[in-house]
Amino acid sequence: QVQLVESGGGLVQAGGSLRLSCAASGRTFSNYAMGWFRQTPEKEREFVAAIRWSGGSTYYSDSVKGRFTISRDNAKNTVYLQMNGLKPEDTAVYFCAQQTYYRLSLYYTAHYDYWGQGTQVTVSS
Repeated sequence: QVQLVESGGGLVQAGGSLRLSCAASGRTFSNYAMGWFRQTPEKEREFVAAIRWSGGSTYYSDSVKGRFTISRDNAKNTVYLQMNGLKPEDTAVYFCAQQTYYRLSLYYTAHYDYWGQGTQVTVSS
């Protein structure tokens, strides 16, 4: 089993920044990708960013590219999401997720095997 715990969410004004953390514990799969997704009551869970542990390749949705940065600390089994230039439309519950084997795709919820409980991010205008 893998446990993923997100932290770092909160309330911020538009244009501000937050850094989310996702700490993995238990049986970690440190060789495989981790991702961030977000969800609002009106929309399905959507892809935000992902990172492959091996080589550190990163991927972003068009809506956050250039504003958000995903990174990881392998020694701490932790992945981060630095969010700059936040907009009210970034308001959502943010979830981290982990793959447990290599998959070519990183963009769909079905391609991840473990999920955290989520952390709320609220951006005021």
